[in-house]
Amino acid sequence: MPYRDFHYRWEYELQSSPEQLWSFVADTNRFNRDAGVPPLQPAEGKTQTLRNARRRLRLSFLGVPVEWEEQPFEWIKPSRFGVIRKYSKGPIAELKVLAELSRRDEGGTQLIYQIWARPKSLLGFLLIPLQVGYASQRKFASAFESYDKTARAEIPVPSERSISGASPTVRGRLEALKEKLLVDGALPAVVEKMIDFIERADDFSLARIRPYALADQWGEPRRAVLTACLLGTRQGLLDMQWDLLCPLCRGPQESNTSLGDISSQVHCDTCRIDFTVNFDRFVEMTFKPNASVRRAEVKDYCMGSPQRTPHVVVQQLLAPHTTRNLVLPLEEGSYRLRTLELPGEQLVTVSAEGAETATARISDHVSGQELKLAPRTTLQLENASDAEQLFILERLQWGDQAATAAEVTALQVFRDLFSSEALRPGEQISVGTLTVLFTDLRHSTQLYREIGDATAFGRVLNHFDVLKKAIAEADGALVKTIGDAVMGVFRDSASALKAVLMAQQVLAAPPEGTAPLTLKAGMHSGPCIAVTLNERLDYFGSTVNMASRLEGLSTGDDVIISRSIYDDPEVRELINSPETNLQAVPFEIVLKGFDEERFELWRVGRKKATAAASSAVD
Repeated sequence: MPYRDFHYRWEYELQSSPEQLWSFVADTNRFNRDAGVPPLQPAEGKTQTLRNARRRLRLSFLGVPVEWEEQPFEWIKPSRFGVIRKYSKGPIAELKVLAELSRRDEGGTQLIYQIWARPKSLLGFLLIPLQVGYASQRKFASAFESYDKTARAEIPVPSERSISGASPTVRGRLEALKEKLLVDGALPAVVEKMIDFIERADDFSLARIRPYALADQWGEPRRAVLTACLLGTRQGLLDMQWDLLCPLCRGPQESNTSLGDISSQVHCDTCRIDFTVNFDRFVEMTFKPNASVRRAEVKDYCMGSPQRTPHVVVQQLLAPHTTRNLVLPLEEGSYRLRTLELPGEQLVTVSAEGAETATARISDHVSGQELKLAPRTTLQLENASDAEQLFILERLQWGDQAATAAEVTALQVFRDLFSSEALRPGEQISVGTLTVLFTDLRHSTQLYREIGDATAFGRVLNHFDVLKKAIAEADGALVKTIGDAVMGVFRDSASALKAVLMAQQVLAAPPEGTAPLTLKAGMHSGPCIAVTLNERLDYFGSTVNMASRLEGLSTGDDVIISRSIYDDPEVRELINSPETNLQAVPFEIVLKGFDEERFELWRVGRKKATAAASSAVD
């Protein structure tokens, strides 16, 4: 017999703005857990891929097996999201959820949360009003109130449970680890917040700790938080993991405990693509508590949560030959419109000069002229194809809160603490753009003859210490030494130039009674490839070869830089600043090994020294 549908509608007046609340309310994985929904299980015996990100899921509720096909979530960030579930097992036939967030005139947010449920049986007819209408209503209100407080907190820490009642052994271990971190030089304020976070944060927050995101929440320097996490890993407070991110959904597809476990070829089941990993974007370092301190056990309560893909601002499912008008609040910037099933993409630019109305039409592929939209626009989506399509509008810019492998492996603190971290033999992975520095001591052979091998060797070792310190303070890393030469890498060209100029000054003005050292240096910026060489992480490619050639052109009172370095606005500002007393003298030269091509280079140094060096070379 048919049973009537149930409809529940709840309104909440919250103090946070829709933008503040979105990351909490739209995190339906966390919300379902907080609402008492059991964890998900994969559907038995049905592993075939479904169209448009549909999923077959199951769970057990009060001993009753429940299985359903879940349509993809639809949303417009930060104003609404919803989902429809069609059940094949259990007492419910269909469930629909819709959440709407609107800004109140007096400030804050009005949240309307609605559920439509259709019973399949008498059991469903009895359970829906008890479980949804009564029990869930209280849990929903409690969850939204908690999210509102967390969104407004200066340092939001979603709290599930505390380990304050843990055994004296665990408490003592935490205190001991805290003291070790302080002795190792971690910033005291960061250590205090880190220990408190590990004690109070919920398992979802602890299972994938992103140091830069924490730093921004805490108002602490990003490098200080990352350093504390690295030190904490060495001391046994945290475990390090390398997450491999899909270029489309940007979600972690694999997590490895070592660089040596990373494969350059990865598959994303959701997006149905194979992609090549690179350190610059697709490998992120994250952390979790060591099991001896706290186990962060994470289960899935929702697979299609909008917050799993925070860069996607709009996701809409359209039937064939249908249209839909959307009123969109968009931030200025660059976007991409695509569908999950069709090839191609359409670029979208949002600016004050953009159109307030526009249409995006797709047929057998996604293409068309770039759409230029206003921040507040009405966009009509038209599915002119013969099949259902999932429209996705996503920001092209990646967030800057990821501690990428390219950045982390180019830091001295990482190389000092994890010198054995390297790729598997034969693996080659792009690291994007790096600034590569090569240095060498001028007249080092003469130095050995004049002061003796032992004394000269000591001076060479001391010069390594000077360079390592200067490189580390500039957020770079000393990759290797080759005789008296040094290879270093940086993510920032201006910092690299400052570091080598400082090192040259220190070496040229040693303590009284010690002969000065002259340091030759060359720098080039460009794409590099990471490899393992002599069991350590190393780099190769034409950028490295070029930098090594430039060092040989230096006289020791200067730094030879390429056009890619000179064109960096921060480098140009550094050179032109009256406080630095620097000048860059251009010259051209043919470099062997580069098709005998003439390159435009610059000799950078203190004004008098650079002028003298240029005259000597000429």
